[in-house]
Amino acid sequence: MKKCLFSWLVVMMTAPWLRAQNTGQVIGQDSSNHVITTAVPFLTITPDSRAAGMGDVGVATSADANSSYWNPGKLVYVDKGYGFSTSYTPWLARIINDMKLLYLTGFYKIDREQVVSASLKYFDMGDIQLNHGPDPSQQDGRYNPREYAVDVTYSRLLTEHFSLGGTLRYIRSNLTGAIPTNPDARAGNSVAVDIGSYYTKQFTDHNATLSLGGAITNIGSKMTYTSAANKSFIPTNIRIGGAYKTELDQLNSLTFALDFNKLMVPSTAPGSTSKPLLNGIFGSFTDAPLSRELAEVTISSGMEYWYNNFFAARLGYFYEAKDQGNRKYLTSGVGFRYESVNKDMFGLDVAYMIPTTIGQNALAETIRFTLFYVLPVKEVKQNESVTD
Repeated sequence: MKKCLFSWLVVMMTAPWLRAQNTGQVIGQDSSNHVITTAVPFLTITPDSRAAGMGDVGVATSADANSSYWNPGKLVYVDKGYGFSTSYTPWLARIINDMKLLYLTGFYKIDREQVVSASLKYFDMGDIQLNHGPDPSQQDGRYNPREYAVDVTYSRLLTEHFSLGGTLRYIRSNLTGAIPTNPDARAGNSVAVDIGSYYTKQFTDHNATLSLGGAITNIGSKMTYTSAANKSFIPTNIRIGGAYKTELDQLNSLTFALDFNKLMVPSTAPGSTSKPLLNGIFGSFTDAPLSRELAEVTISSGMEYWYNNFFAARLGYFYEAKDQGNRKYLTSGVGFRYESVNKDMFGLDVAYMIPTTIGQNALAETIRFTLFYVLPVKEVKQNESVTD
C-alpha cells in the first residue's frame, strides 16, 4: 500500500507537466511516445513576463534584470548598476488557486566588463491530502510538494561586441520526501551549470542592432526520488537565436526575435534513461532518426515595440511538433517603464498566453506579472575598461 501511494503521488504531482517535454504546459494532449520527459521540468518554465509575452524568446534579446535565466553571457550588457526583479506565475489557475511559480533575481555591475547576479526559482504545487484508505480515520495528513533552484551567475565582456557568462545552480525537488508513510521516498537534489555567449553590434547607418546568442543550460547530475539505481536526467538543453532591433525614429523602435531550443536528453527508447550522463547529453543529437531529431527542436518567435522607452507592446508564437508534445500557443504582453530624474527605473511587465491546439494548458488564459527596480551605474565604474 505504501509503494502504491508513493507511485500515485509521483504521477499526480508530475503528470500535469511531464508530458510536455521541457515546460510541461500541455495537459491531456494525445501525442505519441516520442515525448521526452525529465525530472524537474519546472527549470524550463519561462519565469519573466517580458519573454513570456514574446513567445518565450530570450537568448538574444536586449539585456535586462532577468537575463541570467536566458543567457548568462548577455547579462553584462545591462545598462544599469544594480537592481532586482520579481515575477509571479499562477499555475493551473483555472482549476486550483494554490499552485504558483515565483522568481526572484538581482544583479550587481562590478564594472563595465563584469556583472554578478543571484536568483531563486520556486515552484509551489499546493497542498494535497494523503490517505492510505477510504475512511476518514485513514488520513495521513496534508503535504505541500515543492521544488526550487538557487543560482549564482558571472558575466564578462571580452570585446566591445562579445561576452561570455556562466551560472552555478543548486536544485532541490521535494515531491514526496517528507511523507512518513513512504520510507522509500526522498527529496531529489542536483547541481548544474549554464554557459552562454552573446554577440551584439550596432549599425549606425541603418539605426539598427543585430544580436546573436547561444546557451547550454542545466548541465548537471541526474536526479532520483528513490534510490541511486533509479535516476532521471534533468532538462539539459541548448538554445540559439537572434534578435534584430530597428529604430523607426527617435521615439519608436521595433525588435524581432527568434529562438531554437532542443533538449540535450536521450530520445525516448528502451533503456534511454539509464544511459551515463555525458553519453546521454552528447548523444542526444544522434540517438534517433534525423526527422525525429529535427522534430525535437521547438521554435519561439516574438516581436517587441517600444514607444519612448516608456511603453512596450509584445506578441509571440511558440511551436512544438505534434509527436513531441504539440504545444502551440500565441502570447501577448505589455510593459511600462518609469525613470526618475536620478535615473532610477521602475518597470512592470504583464503577459498572457492563448493556446492554439486542443487540450488544457496550465498557463491558458493566465496573467503573469514581473516587477523590477534598477539603479544607474556609477560614473567611475562605467568608465573603467579592460578591453581598451
